[in-house]
Amino acid sequence: MSGMVIKGKTCDWEIVCGLEIHCQIISKSKIFSGASTHYGSDVNQNVSFVDAGMPGMLPVLNEECVHQAIKTGLGLNAKINKYSAFARKNYFYADLPQGYQITQFEYPIVGEGFVKIELENGENKNIGIERLHIEQDAAKSIHDISPTKTFIDLNRSGVGLMEIVTKPDFRAPEEAGAFLRKLRSIVRYLGTCDGNMDEGSMRCDASISVRPVGSSELRPRAEVKNVNSVKFAMQAIEFEAKRQVEIYENGGEMRQQTCQFNQMTGQTKFLRFKEFSDDYRYFPEPDLPPLVLSDEFIEEIKRGMVELPDAKKERFVRELGLTPYDAGVICENKEMAEFFEKAAKGHEAKKVANWLMGDFFAMLNEKHLGLEESPISAENLGNLVELITQNVINGKTAKDVFAIMVETGEAPEKIVEERGLKQVTDSGAIEKVIDEVIAANPDNVAAYRGGKTALMGWFVGQVMKASGGKANPGMVNQLLKQKLG
Repeated sequence: MSGMVIKGKTCDWEIVCGLEIHCQIISKSKIFSGASTHYGSDVNQNVSFVDAGMPGMLPVLNEECVHQAIKTGLGLNAKINKYSAFARKNYFYADLPQGYQITQFEYPIVGEGFVKIELENGENKNIGIERLHIEQDAAKSIHDISPTKTFIDLNRSGVGLMEIVTKPDFRAPEEAGAFLRKLRSIVRYLGTCDGNMDEGSMRCDASISVRPVGSSELRPRAEVKNVNSVKFAMQAIEFEAKRQVEIYENGGEMRQQTCQFNQMTGQTKFLRFKEFSDDYRYFPEPDLPPLVLSDEFIEEIKRGMVELPDAKKERFVRELGLTPYDAGVICENKEMAEFFEKAAKGHEAKKVANWLMGDFFAMLNEKHLGLEESPISAENLGNLVELITQNVINGKTAKDVFAIMVETGEAPEKIVEERGLKQVTDSGAIEKVIDEVIAANPDNVAAYRGGKTALMGWFVGQVMKASGGKANPGMVNQLLKQKLG
């Protein structure tokens, strides 16, 4: 796999990039306190004494957060560590009430794994996972209320996070984009994180460096912090890589640094030179014992795992005859995959997929609806396809029925029956219409018999029009050829 090559004056350069993704754990309460994690509550409503960093308050580990981390680790094909431990990461910032963050350092709960990504050119690539550890989130700083003050909302303080660290395996922005979409799909399938980057429940830091193509060295990197969309992550990686190439090409040197991404300009901006782990003075968290897991505990979680996107996609291709592309699109979203399975049950799955990805997706987009707001149920979409398969209606009539279903939410069988839309398959009735069309157009009949066979399409159109679109197109073609021949 070639990745992205940046042309320079002295040589060609390649990107070396790794990601750190913070995923907010879905749980009713925070990781070390009983305060609610509800998003959208009034400012500073979901705060306990522990979250506020009050002296003498002791953290208690939330078992649900441990469950969710293990489940995610299994979804990343990663090793679950039976022994893990918490540490204090010390630094000062106004949104960190305790003056330190409780996290995992030397002993994370999840070890090495991998995620398979599919690229637009059809290639697959495994992205290595270095580790997943759990930690508490900081509070939120609000800078736009006052021109002279920063306000702090503690609702997010202490919310459980999974930090997923990849290996530096990305060689192009598109690979990072494919990974983020795949990871978001996995955690949503598992129900461990909602993956809403725009709400901050999934945030990405990208560590970017460049090197001459063919080299194996790892040069100093820039870490772009808190990127909140797949698109922006890809833009940040590309801009930062080109910026570093320009520095090297002009004889400059890179120092390890932290940057931020400006969404308006599409550029990265220097913030500070990067801290190293020593700067954080990590030491074991004295108020939490090590986390020791039994094989039985891990196995119980494994037994409750849902079918993940890759497995579902392979099953749809193998058992339902979908193309890998169609299966990939449908399986990216868990709800869409479930909707499709309901719609396809007992019907021709490929035809259902065509309708789903064609008229159905177009309808949702046009009306700005989510899947859960669809006026057409999965069962009714499947039944519409069945009416076509059974020659009850033809494709053109099916589109008219679909439009009525969108407006009324009615079942297709009811619409077809009440509005008299059943396809005409009586050869005698079709022959009668054909005879009338032939009798009314002697010049075109003569032209067709004289060699202008392209007129067949015109004749078919006239017959379909005369029958109100109800005639079976296959029978119309067959009978017309006999009559005109």
